[in-house]
Amino acid sequence: MIEYDKLYIGGGWTSPAGSGTIPVHSATSEEQVGVVPEGCKADIDAAVAAARKAFDDPAGWSRWEPARRAEVLERFAVALEKRSEEIQRRVSVQNGMPIWLAQQFEGPFPPLLLRYYGGLVRDVAHEEVRPGMLGGNSVVIREPVGVVAAIVPWNVPQAITFLKLAPALAAGCTVVLKPAPETVLDALLMSEAAFDAGLPDGVLNVVPGGRELGAYLVSHPQVDKVSFTGSTAAGRAIGEPADDCSGRSPSNSAGSRPRSCSTTPTCSRRSRASSRRPC
Repeated sequence: MIEYDKLYIGGGWTSPAGSGTIPVHSATSEEQVGVVPEGCKADIDAAVAAARKAFDDPAGWSRWEPARRAEVLERFAVALEKRSEEIQRRVSVQNGMPIWLAQQFEGPFPPLLLRYYGGLVRDVAHEEVRPGMLGGNSVVIREPVGVVAAIVPWNVPQAITFLKLAPALAAGCTVVLKPAPETVLDALLMSEAAFDAGLPDGVLNVVPGGRELGAYLVSHPQVDKVSFTGSTAAGRAIGEPADDCSGRSPSNSAGSRPRSCSTTPTCSRRSRASSRRPC
C-alpha cells in the first residue's frame, strides 16, 4: 500500500484543504494499492497562487537565463532516472500498461524530453530579426506565456505529462498539473523527484482530481495557458470555461489574462508591432 497525505504545492508538501481521498486500485487484481489526497478548489487556488507568484517574481524562474533553467531541468532528469523503475512499476500497476511498454515510454521519455528542451532553449536566441516580406525588418521576441494549467490522461501518464512540462518549464513558464485520478501514484513520485532536484518554489505544483477539478483549474483567472490531453467529453467540459483556444482575453471575466490552449506550451512569439501574443 502506497499512501500520501500531502500535496506538492509551492515547492513543498502541504496538507490538503479538504478531506477527500482518491483510492488507487490494481488494474489486474482490482485490489487497493494506494491512496492519495483528492484536491479541491481551495488546493487549486493555492497552487495557482504559488505558480503566479513564482512566475511574477522579478528575479524568479521566468527571468532566469535559459542555461540556468536547463541546469535545473538536468537535475530533474537525473532525479527521475533514479526513480525510473518504480515509476514504470506504478504506471503498470495502475493502468495495466505492459511493463515492457512502460520501460520504453514511462521511464526514459521524461528525462529525454527535459534534456531536449533544456538544450533547445539554450541554443535559441531571445530576440531574432527577420526580413519583412515587403521590406523592413521584424523583431521576434520569445517570452514565457505565464502560468500553465496542464491536464493529462491516464493511458500514458508520464510521457504525456512531460510533453507538457518540459517545454513549458524550459521556456520559463510555471505549471499547475492535474493528473488523472486513475494514475496518481506516479505523479506524486514525479513530484518527489522535482523536490529533490530543487525546482524553485511554485514552479511546479501537482493537484490530483477529477473532471470537475480540471474544469475549475482551466477557468481560473490567473491561468494564462491550458494544455489538455484527454477524452472528447472532458475536453468539452474544460473547453467551455476556458472560452476557446484562440488566445483572446475572455470578455465575461473581469481581470482575466489572455489565455490559449495547446498540447505543448512553450513560449509566445510576438512582433513589436503587435500587441497580441499568439503561440
